[in-house]
Amino acid sequence: MSKPKVLLYAPREEPKPIIDALRNAGLDVIEGDRRWQTPGGEHREPFLAAARDAVALMGTYSRFTPLDRPLLEACQRLRVVAKYTAGVDDIDTDAASDLGIMVCHAPTEANCFGVAETTIAMILALLKRVRERDSEIRAGKWREPHLTSVFLGMRYSDNRPGITIGIVGLGRIGTRVANLLAPWRVRLIAYDPLIEPARFLLAGVQSVDYHTLLRESDVVTFHTPLTKETRGMMGARELAMMKPTAVVINAARGGLIDETALAHALKSGALRAAAIDAFVEEPLPASSPLRQVGDKVLLSPHSASFNEDAQLGPGIEWAARSVIAALAGNVPDNVFNREVIPRWKEKFGGASVTG
Repeated sequence: MSKPKVLLYAPREEPKPIIDALRNAGLDVIEGDRRWQTPGGEHREPFLAAARDAVALMGTYSRFTPLDRPLLEACQRLRVVAKYTAGVDDIDTDAASDLGIMVCHAPTEANCFGVAETTIAMILALLKRVRERDSEIRAGKWREPHLTSVFLGMRYSDNRPGITIGIVGLGRIGTRVANLLAPWRVRLIAYDPLIEPARFLLAGVQSVDYHTLLRESDVVTFHTPLTKETRGMMGARELAMMKPTAVVINAARGGLIDETALAHALKSGALRAAAIDAFVEEPLPASSPLRQVGDKVLLSPHSASFNEDAQLGPGIEWAARSVIAALAGNVPDNVFNREVIPRWKEKFGGASVTG
């Protein structure tokens, strides 16, 4: 009898101890073709052929061969998809739930907290004019008056309030951003309709509706997954609600923001600046309007979580643990589509495929 198959559908240099742990659990680990995750080719059929008899899929982001409903329906034995990353927008999670398939993600501290730290760096780079001051010195200039920066915190000595920072999405990353900003004495507000009121209180953040957040914030920073509800949540209408002195930070997912509308707002002076780490199309095309607004936008190559001692390593470990647990008939602790759990238990709970 053949061993249950785990397909590394979007592989990323999985450490040998991780592969050994999966094989020691009685699983047949198959590495997928890395070309499946590149543009410019027809990869769906070979991907589907490899995935069809898998009981588990593991991998990082799968932009060019997403796990959509037809693909998931074709995988009749599939119990679990385990991501190395926090984001799951390359998976049709509604379809997975309908089919009784658990989707596990990896919001590890190395990943989430790395994004939060990069967010703080972006806020400071924009408001303290770090890049522009460096460029001025290199151009032979010195202390140009137009390069004044923004003071973030409350100033008791002259009775000035701090700036308002609006956090969209108060999950692990958004909460960590709030924690890091607490000593700065800024005003923190947040919008997240899925978070219970106590979370706002514990984070020291005022809960507001989305439009209030846009109108009142000096900084709007996005930390929400890309779903059908959040896709395009910042377009021309939302940008028009913001202060012309405000800045936008997106270290979450590219589809949250209308990039053309954002570029227009920056170019026209309707918005001060933006820092973007995630884009609708990646790598960012040469034709992107965001490349046409100069230093009003700080661009980053979707690497907010890249740290020397972390990157995807902890997420790969989480994914492997999730697969081993799920294939032993247990529910892992990092299920994204938690609404699937009753159905999954009905189909698979308590039943091991590894003997």
